[in-house]
Amino acid sequence: MQRRIAYVEDDEVIRTNYTEMLSDEGFDVTAYANKEDAVAAFKRGLPDLALLDVSLHGERDAGYQICSELRGLSNEVPIIFLTSHDGEVDRISGLRVGADDYITKDSSINYIIVRIEALFRRLDAVRSSYSDQKQSGTNENLQGIKLDEVYSTAFWKGKKIDLPLTQFWILKELCTNPGKVRSHRDLMRVSNIVVEPNTIAAHVKAIRDAFLAEDPEFKCIKTERGRGYRWVS
Repeated sequence: MQRRIAYVEDDEVIRTNYTEMLSDEGFDVTAYANKEDAVAAFKRGLPDLALLDVSLHGERDAGYQICSELRGLSNEVPIIFLTSHDGEVDRISGLRVGADDYITKDSSINYIIVRIEALFRRLDAVRSSYSDQKQSGTNENLQGIKLDEVYSTAFWKGKKIDLPLTQFWILKELCTNPGKVRSHRDLMRVSNIVVEPNTIAAHVKAIRDAFLAEDPEFKCIKTERGRGYRWVS
């Protein structure tokens, strides 16, 4: 089955070039030039993956707004930012609003394809495991936190914590291995993605922020400098 990619880019030349390259790789690509058209299309039907620029028509955070809108419709659809904005704040902002990956436009098309295919493999793994997850249901053996693996949802002290799928899997690896340091490589493996270490760091920061929004006293995710992260009660 041909994978459907939604691509949002305001520059016509860049939009045409990437659309043609992705189509040549066998993807069914629908391109959008602005936020309004993209969001309207997502509400009619979800793509298999979304590829977003950050700035659109002079609107600095239009891509983040699209990402947030899409996350409101689905926590499952993989989202990648493909942008010229390469600052650390930009990367963190993109992952904080729910993106799975963040790639700069100076990357080769082969590199971009590898990252896209990794997310599709992750999506296939999630969908094929739904029946097994229904057997396990909600994990209630963790202090203060519950993980609903059927719907990939976390609850902290009874409050729902909204996380995209990549961050749910990272959280699960941390909190089901309390006290153990999980490296960037460990967290990439469990979330079925291959990204830069600072992308994993940004995901962990986004997870912390989501918990802190519900509980300002949350301190369960500790950073072990140079080693990774661990969950502490």
